Amino acid sequence: MKYIAEINVMPQREILDPQGKAVKLGLHNLGIDQVQEVRIGKHITLELDAENEQLAKEKVELACKKLLANLIMENYEYVILPKN
Repeated sequence: MKYIAEINVMPQREILDPQGKAVKLGLHNLGIDQVQEVRIGKHITLELDAENEQLAKEKVELACKKLLANLIMENYEYVILPKN
């Protein structure tokens, strides 16, 4: 069965986010002063084959832990959906 994994990888709250700071400054320069905080992360979409949803989750967990996220500095979350 085919699945789609939608993965979000974000810097941990304790980690400085220089990209987010630069975007916040840019927004303020545009006159958008209501923005309090900006965090920049990654959105990754994977299409994968697995026999069932549990095996798809295991594959996505492995990919996140070993390749897609730096667990020292980043957190991740994902959803897995069947591909229509």
